[in-house]
Formats: sequence, C-alpha cells, structure tokens
Amino acid sequence: MFALVAALVFTGSFLLAAGVIVGMLLTYHDKMVAALAFEPIPRQVPVYRLRISRRRAAPSTRQERPAFAAAVLAA
Repeated sequence: MFALVAALVFTGSFLLAAGVIVGMLLTYHDKMVAALAFEPIPRQVPVYRLRISRRRAAPSTRQERPAFAAAVLAA
C-alpha cells in the first residue's frame, strides 16, 4: 500500500512540474522568440585622436655644484 501511495505522489509531482514547465514555455513563448531574434543596434567603435607631446625641461640657470661638498672637504 505504501508503494502505491509513493508512486502516486511521485507521479503527481512529476506531472505538476512538467505542467508548470510547459505552461511557462507557452506563456513566455513570444518573449523568448523576440529575445532570440533581437539584433542590437551596432555601435561605432570609439576612435580616440590623441596628440602626445612631451615637454622638454628648460635649461638650468644655476651653476653646478658638487652634491656632497662637505664630505669632499672632510675626506
């Protein structure tokens, strides 16, 4: 008796699940077809026009001096 009830519950739940799946497919069929057939508007690839310029350092007006003048004198 238990096997018969278990088989009926299993069969009923399987049929309910299959019915829900088929119902959802029928309900959303138009939206699924529209989503699969959709072709997005092609976007143009952005082209960046950059002018690369590297500024040069201005010549120094200071006179050159040794960095470690005190160390040179101490040695």
